[in-house]
Amino acid sequence: MNKCLICDNSFNPFVDFGNMPIANAFSTKKELENEYLFSMKVGFCENCNMVQLLEQPDREKMFHDNYAFFSSTSNYMISHFRKFSNSVTSLQNLDQKSFVVEIGSNDGIMLQNFVSDKIPCLGIEPSKNVAEVSKSKGIEVITEFFDKLLADKISKNYQKADAILSANVMCHIPYMHSIYEGVKTLLNEEGVFIFEDPYLGEIIEKTSFDQIYDEHVFLFSALSISHIANMHDLELVNVEPQITHGGSMRYTIAHKGVKQVSQNVISLIKKEKEIGLDRNDAYLDFTASVNKIKNDLIELLNNLKNAGKKVVAYGATSKSTTVTNYFGITPNLVECIYDTTPIKQNKYSPGAHIPVLPYDQFRDSNPDYVLLFAWNHSEEIMKKEIDFMGDQRHWITYIPNVKVS
Repeated sequence: MNKCLICDNSFNPFVDFGNMPIANAFSTKKELENEYLFSMKVGFCENCNMVQLLEQPDREKMFHDNYAFFSSTSNYMISHFRKFSNSVTSLQNLDQKSFVVEIGSNDGIMLQNFVSDKIPCLGIEPSKNVAEVSKSKGIEVITEFFDKLLADKISKNYQKADAILSANVMCHIPYMHSIYEGVKTLLNEEGVFIFEDPYLGEIIEKTSFDQIYDEHVFLFSALSISHIANMHDLELVNVEPQITHGGSMRYTIAHKGVKQVSQNVISLIKKEKEIGLDRNDAYLDFTASVNKIKNDLIELLNNLKNAGKKVVAYGATSKSTTVTNYFGITPNLVECIYDTTPIKQNKYSPGAHIPVLPYDQFRDSNPDYVLLFAWNHSEEIMKKEIDFMGDQRHWITYIPNVKVS
Protein backbone atom coordinates (compact mmCIF):
# COMPACT_ATOMS: atom_id res chain seq x y z
CA MET A 1 0.00 0.00 0.00
CA ASN A 2 1.08 3.59 -0.68
CA LYS A 3 0.55 6.70 1.43
CA CYS A 4 -1.42 9.68 0.06
CA LEU A 5 0.69 12.85 -0.24
CA ILE A 6 -2.24 14.94 0.99
CA CYS A 7 -3.88 13.01 3.85
CA ASP A 8 -1.54 10.04 4.51
CA ASN A 9 -4.32 7.56 3.72
CA SER A 10 -3.31 4.20 2.18
CA PHE A 11 -4.26 3.42 -1.43
CA ASN A 12 -3.35 1.20 -4.40
CA PRO A 13 -2.48 2.22 -8.00
CA PHE A 14 -5.16 1.87 -10.70
CA VAL A 15 -2.74 2.08 -13.66
CA ASP A 16 0.93 1.19 -14.14
CA PHE A 17 2.58 2.91 -17.13
CA GLY A 18 5.87 1.09 -16.55
CA ASN A 19 9.30 2.76 -16.65
CA MET A 20 9.19 6.33 -17.96
CA PRO A 21 11.82 8.95 -18.78
CA ILE A 22 11.55 12.65 -17.86
CA ALA A 23 8.82 13.92 -20.22
CA ASN A 24 10.68 17.05 -21.32
CA ALA A 25 14.16 15.48 -21.51
CA PHE A 26 14.67 15.86 -25.26
CA SER A 27 18.30 14.84 -25.59
CA THR A 28 21.35 14.50 -27.83
CA LYS A 29 22.66 11.03 -28.68
CA LYS A 30 25.36 11.36 -25.99
CA GLU A 31 22.86 12.40 -23.29
CA LEU A 32 20.76 9.31 -24.05
CA GLU A 33 23.55 7.04 -22.79
CA ASN A 34 22.60 7.65 -19.13
CA GLU A 35 18.87 8.21 -19.55
CA TYR A 36 17.00 8.45 -16.25
CA LEU A 37 13.87 6.30 -15.84
CA PHE A 38 11.31 6.04 -13.04
CA SER A 39 8.33 3.77 -12.35
CA MET A 40 5.15 5.68 -13.28
CA LYS A 41 2.11 4.37 -11.40
CA VAL A 42 -1.04 6.36 -10.65
CA GLY A 43 -3.42 5.94 -7.72
CA PHE A 44 -6.62 7.40 -6.24
CA CYS A 45 -7.12 8.23 -2.55
CA GLU A 46 -10.71 7.60 -1.49
CA ASN A 47 -10.31 9.74 1.63
CA CYS A 48 -9.37 13.11 0.05
CA ASN A 49 -10.26 12.24 -3.59
CA MET A 50 -6.79 13.09 -4.88
CA VAL A 51 -5.37 11.31 -7.95
CA GLN A 52 -1.58 11.19 -7.82
CA LEU A 53 1.65 9.61 -9.01
CA LEU A 54 3.08 7.10 -6.56
CA GLU A 55 6.61 8.20 -7.38
CA GLN A 56 7.87 11.48 -8.85
CA PRO A 57 11.46 12.27 -9.89
CA ASP A 58 13.40 14.94 -7.97
CA ARG A 59 12.21 18.40 -9.00
CA GLU A 60 15.73 19.39 -10.12
CA LYS A 61 15.57 16.66 -12.79
CA MET A 62 12.41 18.23 -14.24
CA PHE A 63 12.86 22.01 -13.80
CA HIS A 64 16.34 23.35 -14.49
CA ASP A 65 18.50 25.65 -16.62
CA ASN A 66 17.56 23.85 -19.86
CA TYR A 67 13.82 23.41 -19.27
CA ALA A 68 12.30 22.83 -22.72
CA PHE A 69 8.87 24.44 -22.37
CA PHE A 70 8.19 28.06 -23.31
CA SER A 71 4.54 29.13 -22.99
CA SER A 72 4.82 31.99 -25.48
CA THR A 73 5.39 29.68 -28.46
CA SER A 74 1.58 29.40 -28.79
CA ASN A 75 -0.40 32.43 -30.01
CA TYR A 76 -3.50 30.92 -28.45
CA MET A 77 -1.83 30.82 -25.02
CA ILE A 78 -0.69 34.47 -25.33
CA SER A 79 -4.35 35.45 -25.85
CA HIS A 80 -5.52 33.10 -23.08
CA PHE A 81 -3.21 34.63 -20.47
CA ARG A 82 -4.10 38.17 -21.51
CA LYS A 83 -7.75 37.36 -20.79
CA PHE A 84 -6.78 35.58 -17.53
CA SER A 85 -4.83 38.60 -16.25
CA ASN A 86 -7.58 41.03 -17.28
CA SER A 87 -10.17 38.96 -15.39
CA VAL A 88 -8.02 39.06 -12.22
CA THR A 89 -7.52 42.84 -12.54
CA SER A 90 -11.27 43.28 -12.81
CA LEU A 91 -12.16 40.82 -10.01
CA GLN A 92 -9.72 42.36 -7.50
CA ASN A 93 -9.87 46.00 -8.73
CA LEU A 94 -6.10 45.98 -9.12
CA ASP A 95 -4.15 49.23 -9.48
CA GLN A 96 -0.66 50.67 -8.93
CA LYS A 97 -0.89 50.00 -5.17
CA SER A 98 -1.76 46.32 -5.64
CA PHE A 99 0.61 43.35 -5.68
CA VAL A 100 0.37 40.19 -7.80
CA VAL A 101 2.56 37.08 -7.40
CA GLU A 102 2.72 34.25 -9.94
CA ILE A 103 3.99 30.81 -8.96
CA GLY A 104 5.76 29.28 -11.96
CA SER A 105 5.81 32.40 -14.14
CA ASN A 106 7.66 30.67 -17.04
CA ASP A 107 8.65 33.21 -19.72
CA GLY A 108 6.38 35.97 -18.38
CA ILE A 109 3.43 35.23 -20.65
CA MET A 110 0.94 36.21 -17.89
CA LEU A 111 2.83 38.80 -15.85
CA GLN A 112 3.75 40.88 -18.94
CA ASN A 113 0.12 42.00 -18.97
CA PHE A 114 0.33 43.35 -15.41
CA VAL A 115 3.60 45.13 -16.26
CA SER A 116 1.84 46.79 -19.23
CA ASP A 117 -0.94 47.94 -16.87
CA LYS A 118 1.66 49.20 -14.33
CA ILE A 119 0.39 46.78 -11.65
CA PRO A 120 3.28 45.69 -9.36
CA CYS A 121 4.03 41.99 -9.75
CA LEU A 122 6.59 39.32 -8.96
CA GLY A 123 7.34 36.05 -10.74
CA ILE A 124 8.56 32.86 -9.03
CA GLU A 125 10.30 30.65 -11.62
CA PRO A 126 12.92 28.00 -10.71
CA SER A 127 13.97 27.27 -14.33
CA LYS A 128 16.65 29.87 -15.05
CA ASN A 129 16.49 29.81 -18.85
CA VAL A 130 12.77 30.69 -19.01
CA ALA A 131 13.13 33.12 -16.07
CA GLU A 132 15.73 35.08 -18.09
CA VAL A 133 13.20 35.54 -20.90
CA SER A 134 10.75 36.89 -18.31
CA LYS A 135 13.33 39.32 -16.92
CA SER A 136 14.02 40.65 -20.42
CA LYS A 137 10.37 41.80 -20.47
CA GLY A 138 10.93 43.95 -17.39
CA ILE A 139 9.41 41.45 -14.94
CA GLU A 140 10.99 40.95 -11.52
CA VAL A 141 11.61 37.23 -10.98
CA ILE A 142 12.85 35.16 -8.03
CA THR A 143 14.55 32.01 -9.34
CA GLU A 144 13.50 29.63 -6.56
CA PHE A 145 10.79 27.09 -5.77
CA PHE A 146 7.75 28.56 -3.99
CA ASP A 147 7.01 27.27 -0.49
CA LYS A 148 6.15 28.54 3.01
CA LEU A 149 9.72 29.84 3.63
CA LEU A 150 9.77 31.86 0.42
CA ALA A 151 6.25 33.20 1.10
CA ASP A 152 7.47 34.50 4.48
CA LYS A 153 10.39 36.28 2.78
CA ILE A 154 8.17 37.85 0.11
CA SER A 155 5.58 39.10 2.60
CA LYS A 156 8.38 40.77 4.63
CA ASN A 157 10.30 42.25 1.68
CA TYR A 158 7.33 43.32 -0.45
CA GLN A 159 3.72 43.33 0.77
CA LYS A 160 0.80 40.95 1.12
CA ALA A 161 -0.63 39.85 -2.23
CA ASP A 162 -3.99 40.85 -3.67
CA ALA A 163 -3.73 37.87 -6.00
CA ILE A 164 -1.49 34.82 -6.18
CA LEU A 165 -1.74 33.19 -9.61
CA SER A 166 -0.53 30.01 -11.23
CA ALA A 167 -1.19 28.16 -14.47
CA ASN A 168 -0.29 24.55 -15.16
CA VAL A 169 2.09 24.49 -12.20
CA MET A 170 0.21 23.43 -9.04
CA CYS A 171 -0.24 19.90 -10.34
CA HIS A 172 3.58 19.67 -10.60
CA ILE A 173 4.27 20.18 -6.89
CA PRO A 174 4.31 17.21 -4.46
CA TYR A 175 4.79 19.30 -1.26
CA MET A 176 1.30 20.77 -1.56
CA HIS A 177 0.86 21.60 2.13
CA SER A 178 3.84 23.98 2.08
CA ILE A 179 2.28 25.71 -0.96
CA TYR A 180 -1.03 26.24 0.83
CA GLU A 181 0.75 27.39 4.00
CA GLY A 182 2.66 29.87 1.83
CA VAL A 183 -0.53 31.07 0.16
CA LYS A 184 -2.21 31.50 3.56
CA THR A 185 0.77 33.60 4.73
CA LEU A 186 1.13 35.75 1.61
CA LEU A 187 -2.51 36.55 0.74
CA ASN A 188 -3.99 39.71 2.21
CA GLU A 189 -7.39 39.42 3.89
CA GLU A 190 -9.38 40.02 0.67
CA GLY A 191 -6.81 38.29 -1.55
CA VAL A 192 -7.45 35.37 -3.88
CA PHE A 193 -5.36 32.43 -5.00
CA ILE A 194 -6.35 31.57 -8.59
CA PHE A 195 -4.80 28.68 -10.49
CA GLU A 196 -5.66 26.46 -13.41
CA ASP A 197 -4.52 22.97 -14.27
CA PRO A 198 -5.63 20.03 -16.44
CA TYR A 199 -8.99 18.92 -15.04
CA LEU A 200 -9.45 15.35 -13.79
CA GLY A 201 -13.09 15.22 -14.93
CA GLU A 202 -12.07 15.96 -18.54
CA ILE A 203 -9.18 13.49 -18.38
CA ILE A 204 -11.50 10.70 -17.23
CA GLU A 205 -14.27 11.56 -19.71
CA LYS A 206 -11.92 11.98 -22.72
CA THR A 207 -9.41 9.28 -21.66
CA SER A 208 -6.70 11.94 -22.10
CA PHE A 209 -4.21 9.73 -20.26
CA ASP A 210 -1.24 11.60 -21.76
CA GLN A 211 -1.87 14.39 -19.24
CA ILE A 212 -0.18 11.96 -16.85
CA TYR A 213 3.61 12.32 -16.86
CA ASP A 214 6.43 13.04 -14.41
CA GLU A 215 5.61 16.75 -13.87
CA HIS A 216 1.93 16.07 -13.15
CA VAL A 217 2.16 14.54 -9.69
CA PHE A 218 -1.53 15.42 -9.09
CA LEU A 219 -4.69 15.46 -11.21
CA PHE A 220 -7.14 17.84 -9.54
CA SER A 221 -10.90 17.92 -9.14
CA ALA A 222 -13.13 20.35 -7.23
CA LEU A 223 -13.53 17.59 -4.64
CA SER A 224 -9.79 17.26 -3.97
CA ILE A 225 -9.07 21.01 -4.13
CA SER A 226 -11.91 21.75 -1.71
CA HIS A 227 -10.51 19.13 0.68
CA ILE A 228 -6.94 20.47 0.77
CA ALA A 229 -8.09 24.13 0.96
CA ASN A 230 -10.18 23.29 4.02
CA MET A 231 -7.15 21.67 5.66
CA HIS A 232 -5.50 25.13 5.62
CA ASP A 233 -8.46 27.28 6.68
CA LEU A 234 -8.94 28.33 3.07
CA GLU A 235 -12.00 27.80 0.87
CA LEU A 236 -12.74 26.99 -2.76
CA VAL A 237 -15.05 29.84 -3.82
CA ASN A 238 -15.24 29.52 -7.62
CA VAL A 239 -14.46 27.18 -10.52
CA GLU A 240 -14.35 28.07 -14.22
CA PRO A 241 -13.81 25.46 -16.99
CA GLN A 242 -11.11 26.28 -19.58
CA ILE A 243 -10.42 24.66 -22.96
CA THR A 244 -6.62 24.88 -22.56
CA HIS A 245 -4.56 21.66 -22.50
CA GLY A 246 -7.51 19.63 -23.69
CA GLY A 247 -9.70 20.67 -20.75
CA SER A 248 -8.60 22.55 -17.63
CA MET A 249 -10.26 24.04 -14.56
CA ARG A 250 -9.56 27.42 -13.00
CA TYR A 251 -9.93 27.35 -9.21
CA THR A 252 -10.36 30.44 -7.01
CA ILE A 253 -9.46 30.08 -3.34
CA ALA A 254 -9.87 32.66 -0.56
CA HIS A 255 -9.56 32.85 3.22
CA LYS A 256 -12.41 30.83 4.74
CA GLY A 257 -15.61 32.80 5.23
CA VAL A 258 -14.39 35.96 3.46
CA LYS A 259 -16.00 35.43 0.04
CA GLN A 260 -19.24 33.77 -0.96
CA VAL A 261 -18.96 30.26 -2.43
CA SER A 262 -20.36 30.38 -5.97
CA GLN A 263 -23.03 28.08 -7.34
CA ASN A 264 -20.37 26.86 -9.83
CA VAL A 265 -18.53 25.07 -7.01
CA ILE A 266 -21.68 23.43 -5.62
CA SER A 267 -22.78 22.29 -9.10
CA LEU A 268 -19.36 20.92 -10.09
CA ILE A 269 -18.92 18.91 -6.89
CA LYS A 270 -22.40 17.43 -7.43
CA LYS A 271 -21.47 16.52 -11.04
CA GLU A 272 -18.15 14.97 -9.95
CA LYS A 273 -19.96 12.69 -7.55
CA GLU A 274 -22.44 11.74 -10.29
CA ILE A 275 -19.65 10.66 -12.67
CA GLY A 276 -17.89 8.79 -9.85
CA LEU A 277 -14.75 10.86 -9.27
CA ASP A 278 -15.08 10.00 -5.57
CA ARG A 279 -15.07 6.23 -6.26
CA ASN A 280 -12.47 3.73 -7.45
CA ASP A 281 -14.65 2.23 -10.22
CA ALA A 282 -14.31 5.28 -12.51
CA TYR A 283 -10.53 4.89 -12.51
CA LEU A 284 -10.58 1.17 -13.33
CA ASP A 285 -12.84 1.93 -16.33
CA PHE A 286 -10.37 4.66 -17.35
CA THR A 287 -7.49 2.14 -17.39
CA ALA A 288 -9.47 -0.20 -19.67
CA SER A 289 -10.14 2.70 -22.08
CA VAL A 290 -6.44 3.66 -22.18
CA ASN A 291 -5.49 0.11 -23.10
CA LYS A 292 -8.06 0.05 -25.90
CA ILE A 293 -6.54 3.23 -27.39
CA LYS A 294 -3.08 1.63 -27.08
CA ASN A 295 -4.11 -1.51 -28.95
CA ASP A 296 -6.00 0.41 -31.67
CA LEU A 297 -3.19 2.90 -32.35
CA ILE A 298 -0.41 0.29 -32.48
CA GLU A 299 -2.52 -1.86 -34.84
CA LEU A 300 -3.09 1.17 -37.11
CA LEU A 301 0.60 2.16 -37.16
CA ASN A 302 1.68 -1.43 -37.91
CA ASN A 303 -0.83 -1.65 -40.77
CA LEU A 304 0.41 1.65 -42.25
CA LYS A 305 4.03 0.49 -41.99
CA ASN A 306 3.18 -2.80 -43.72
CA ALA A 307 1.41 -0.82 -46.46
CA GLY A 308 4.58 1.24 -47.02
CA LYS A 309 3.04 4.53 -45.79
CA LYS A 310 5.17 7.32 -44.36
CA VAL A 311 4.08 8.39 -40.85
CA VAL A 312 5.52 11.41 -39.02
CA ALA A 313 4.38 13.16 -35.85
CA TYR A 314 3.52 16.79 -35.11
CA GLY A 315 4.40 18.42 -31.76
CA ALA A 316 7.17 17.12 -29.48
CA THR A 317 5.00 17.60 -26.40
CA SER A 318 5.57 16.45 -22.83
CA LYS A 319 2.38 14.42 -23.23
CA SER A 320 3.81 12.51 -26.19
CA THR A 321 6.42 10.93 -23.90
CA THR A 322 3.69 8.98 -22.09
CA VAL A 323 2.13 7.88 -25.39
CA THR A 324 5.33 6.76 -27.13
CA ASN A 325 6.77 4.92 -24.14
CA TYR A 326 3.64 3.22 -22.80
CA PHE A 327 2.49 2.22 -26.30
CA GLY A 328 5.96 1.26 -27.57
CA ILE A 329 6.01 3.72 -30.49
CA THR A 330 9.55 3.81 -31.94
CA PRO A 331 11.17 5.40 -35.03
CA ASN A 332 10.27 2.12 -36.73
CA LEU A 333 6.58 3.19 -36.65
CA VAL A 334 6.86 6.99 -36.59
CA GLU A 335 9.81 8.36 -38.57
CA CYS A 336 10.26 11.67 -36.73
CA ILE A 337 8.49 14.46 -34.82
CA TYR A 338 8.33 18.03 -36.17
CA ASP A 339 8.32 20.84 -33.61
CA THR A 340 8.66 24.64 -33.49
CA THR A 341 10.65 24.81 -30.21
CA PRO A 342 14.37 25.39 -31.01
CA ILE A 343 15.63 23.74 -27.78
CA LYS A 344 13.98 20.43 -28.80
CA GLN A 345 15.06 20.41 -32.44
CA ASN A 346 17.73 18.01 -33.74
CA LYS A 347 17.44 15.98 -30.55
CA TYR A 348 15.67 12.73 -29.67
CA SER A 349 12.42 12.15 -27.83
CA PRO A 350 12.68 10.80 -24.25
CA GLY A 351 12.71 7.01 -24.00
CA ALA A 352 11.44 6.25 -27.51
CA HIS A 353 14.36 8.15 -29.16
CA ILE A 354 12.35 9.40 -32.13
CA PRO A 355 14.27 12.19 -33.95
CA VAL A 356 12.84 15.69 -33.39
CA LEU A 357 13.26 17.93 -36.44
CA PRO A 358 12.58 21.64 -37.06
CA TYR A 359 9.03 22.43 -38.07
CA ASP A 360 10.43 24.25 -41.15
CA GLN A 361 11.17 20.83 -42.67
CA PHE A 362 7.66 19.43 -42.10
CA ARG A 363 6.15 20.26 -45.48
CA ASP A 364 9.19 19.04 -47.43
CA SER A 365 8.96 15.64 -45.71
CA ASN A 366 5.88 14.70 -47.76
CA PRO A 367 4.21 12.34 -45.24
CA ASP A 368 1.17 10.18 -45.90
CA TYR A 369 -0.05 10.35 -42.29
CA VAL A 370 0.64 12.79 -39.45
CA LEU A 371 0.22 11.64 -35.84
CA LEU A 372 -0.88 14.71 -33.87
CA PHE A 373 0.76 14.67 -30.45
CA ALA A 374 -0.25 18.30 -29.80
CA TRP A 375 -3.92 17.26 -30.00
CA ASN A 376 -5.01 19.92 -27.47
CA HIS A 377 -4.10 22.55 -30.11
CA SER A 378 -5.75 20.56 -32.93
CA GLU A 379 -8.08 23.34 -34.08
CA GLU A 380 -5.24 25.89 -34.39
CA ILE A 381 -2.89 23.36 -36.04
CA MET A 382 -5.35 21.79 -38.49
CA LYS A 383 -6.47 25.23 -39.65
CA LYS A 384 -2.84 26.24 -40.19
CA GLU A 385 -2.04 23.08 -42.21
CA ILE A 386 -5.32 22.69 -44.14
CA ASP A 387 -3.87 23.56 -47.56
CA PHE A 388 -0.83 21.33 -47.12
CA MET A 389 -2.78 18.30 -45.86
CA GLY A 390 -5.42 18.54 -48.61
CA ASP A 391 -7.16 15.28 -49.53
CA GLN A 392 -3.99 13.23 -49.99
CA ARG A 393 -2.62 13.38 -46.43
CA HIS A 394 -4.31 12.34 -43.20
CA TRP A 395 -4.21 13.27 -39.51
CA ILE A 396 -4.14 10.55 -36.85
CA THR A 397 -5.56 11.49 -33.44
CA TYR A 398 -6.09 9.24 -30.42
CA ILE A 399 -8.07 11.27 -27.85
CA PRO A 400 -10.81 10.23 -26.98
CA ASN A 401 -10.26 7.36 -29.44
CA VAL A 402 -8.13 6.53 -32.46
CA LYS A 403 -9.30 8.38 -35.55
CA VAL A 404 -7.97 9.04 -39.07
CA SER A 405 -9.18 12.22 -40.75
